[in-house]
Amino acid sequence: MKLKIAIQKSGRLSESSLKLLKECGIEFDNGLNKLKAEAYNFPLEVFFLRDDDIPQYVEDGVADIGIVGENVLLEKNRNVKTVQRLGFGKCRLSIAIPKDKTYKSAKDLKGLRIATSYATILSGYLKKKKIKAEIHEISGSVEIAPGIGLADAICDLVSSGSTLFTNGLKEVEVILKSQAALVSNKNLDKEKKALLEKLLFRMNALRSAKSNKYILLNAPNNKLKTICDILPGMKSPTILPLAEKGWSSVHSVVQEDEFWEIIEKLKANGAQGILVVPIEKMIL
Repeated sequence: MKLKIAIQKSGRLSESSLKLLKECGIEFDNGLNKLKAEAYNFPLEVFFLRDDDIPQYVEDGVADIGIVGENVLLEKNRNVKTVQRLGFGKCRLSIAIPKDKTYKSAKDLKGLRIATSYATILSGYLKKKKIKAEIHEISGSVEIAPGIGLADAICDLVSSGSTLFTNGLKEVEVILKSQAALVSNKNLDKEKKALLEKLLFRMNALRSAKSNKYILLNAPNNKLKTICDILPGMKSPTILPLAEKGWSSVHSVVQEDEFWEIIEKLKANGAQGILVVPIEKMIL
């Protein structure tokens, strides 16, 4: 019994998807132009597909699970289960217009010709806003549509915004924020659900590690209670006596998004020799 996963064969999610599986300790050969590969050390078979095809393959049961952008998932509207958002491949689906055009609100889109590869999502957005506009569905090079007279505006994925700038466009509406997601077929049997849980266990250990840092510091004993209150850790900090009388070594874990604020509080309460170390895996 093998769990079958579909990932993007090329494109913005491909490299990160491969990296995620390999960081989970799963080894396989992903040579050029291969359509599938079997893992050497985990019951997993990897399919390399076009991102647009992944939702359908998962719905049909050809693949049990898949890694796909939420933008593709919503556009294709397939009957699959979103298991977990993965935190990479972040982007936004936005409407952009030529820089020299005036824009005050979404009402200014009324009557415009909008070029997009995401006709379903755009149509839903316009309907929600009660705006009538003409949708031109095209694939690839959407950003050049206003420049060649095909459309008045575009609806496309934006990461840094540099492509819009290069093509004389400005972002005016964000209609969707997207990232990579792990999706599954809704009818997995008991054995495949068990394999999926094993894979999720590894993925969650990685995600926990990336969002936390291991911290070591020296603290005066008369400040230990205050410092321990600042550093709760996973349960409580580890405290070891130092050779120098009146001092202890404190070990704990801090969340990445609270890191600098916590460091400032620690220093203000006498902490010295603070070391911060990345965590490779974190099992909670």
